[in-house]
Amino acid sequence: MASPIAFPSMTTHINLPLLFAGQAQKEPFINHAFSTIDALLAGVVDDSLATAPADPIEGSRYRILANATDEWAGHDAEIAIRIGGAWTFITPHQGMSVFDATAHTSYFFASDWVAASEPQAPTGGSVVDSEARATLSLLIDALKTAGIFANPE
Repeated sequence: MASPIAFPSMTTHINLPLLFAGQAQKEPFINHAFSTIDALLAGVVDDSLATAPADPIEGSRYRILANATDEWAGHDAEIAIRIGGAWTFITPHQGMSVFDATAHTSYFFASDWVAASEPQAPTGGSVVDSEARATLSLLIDALKTAGIFANPE
């Protein structure tokens, strides 16, 4: 007879709690896992902040900035999710991406959160092609609108 599979207590990537055979009060574990999945699945955070908002809404999600303070101290670069009236912190993994709904900017995690930087619009040169410059400017504007480039603060 094969040995039973032994599972760890948490999932590998976002630390969702796993159930154990015969575990009592499974509902808190399942509800917490579903709430975490619900918050992360869309890949959107409400804002990027260094301090928790004063009156957070249940299910709100934030990308924590460097030098976080108060309840978020020690959680720099993590994702904070408000679940059951408390903060749940998710450590990002390489390749994770989120869209900041307030800044209208996409961020990618590669050892730290990064956003694409906007290239300089073309200027100068010995041959000026006004149509090409106009097209590149429209492309840059479209990429800014899509949240590909960080918006200046």
